[in-house]
Amino acid sequence: MINLKSAFNAFNQKKIIIVGDVMIDTYLNGGVNRISPEAPVPIVQFKSRDHRLGGAANVALNIKALGAQAFICSVVGKDEDGDLYTRLMNDNALNQRGIIRADDRITTVKTRVIGNNQQLLRVDHEQTDPISSLLEFSLIERVKEIADKEKVDAIIFQDYNKGVLTENVIKTLIEFANENDIYTTVDPKKENFFAYSGVTLFKPNLKELKEGVGEFFEMEEKDRFAEAINKLREQVKAKMTFVTLSEHGVYMNAEDQHYFIPAHLRDIADVSGAGDTVISVATLCITCNLPPKSVAEIANLAGGLVCEKIGVSTVSREQLMSEVLAL
Repeated sequence: MINLKSAFNAFNQKKIIIVGDVMIDTYLNGGVNRISPEAPVPIVQFKSRDHRLGGAANVALNIKALGAQAFICSVVGKDEDGDLYTRLMNDNALNQRGIIRADDRITTVKTRVIGNNQQLLRVDHEQTDPISSLLEFSLIERVKEIADKEKVDAIIFQDYNKGVLTENVIKTLIEFANENDIYTTVDPKKENFFAYSGVTLFKPNLKELKEGVGEFFEMEEKDRFAEAINKLREQVKAKMTFVTLSEHGVYMNAEDQHYFIPAHLRDIADVSGAGDTVISVATLCITCNLPPKSVAEIANLAGGLVCEKIGVSTVSREQLMSEVLAL
């Protein structure tokens, strides 16, 4: 029988590298009482500005909330937003050894204008071309250095197509991880979808699965879903294929076994950041050698828990353990 309590307690001993695109999520909050006379747009009466860590950095916050040690490896600009990113890392007590600041990059910032608690506009300030070969080399060496020194348990690839995860970075680090018995998990995007061959766990959502393999179907079409999964497994060759299906729950395929796990009935407030929580929990469960079905069930539950909260949020180890043990 699986001792889930021991597995959750073991989270505290785990060390995880998160490599990928980091960003700042900025929220401009205010109230709307009238429409502009200059154009048919609402006037937002500014009340507050809030900066938060986003992208791969939010995965690190999830890993930390679950009791493990997180190391973010990424590239940000030598700009004012890069300074702000550094301060946010300090404020959240996150290790900065893996952050490279580059003259030829800008720091990604997504600014959301919120009026009367509704998002009215988003402005993205970003650079999405691939990082240079020199930065590739520096990032790869930084990951290897931390992995060797800290004896890390897993590497999470968190891809938002912002240029940090190039094909060379991906393939080199997967090869390094496999040679050193380090688990690898991936939250992919379309750009490098098939570059992650040989990972431990590959976690697309349903939309990414369809776009990646070029198969478009409804969830009721089980044969076509199975066809898409087979096509994905042939090309990616991951030990586990884990697909999040929104209101349909999750799907896990591993060791010639497959499981559909339904979503838990929840009061959904906001789905933002649910994928970050799912990959974080699944990764830690894998490092504790839990069977694939348990990995899927626990990660599915965790994703549902964060959807009950407004905004991008995390779930604590204690909260998740309490929910899992209750079920």
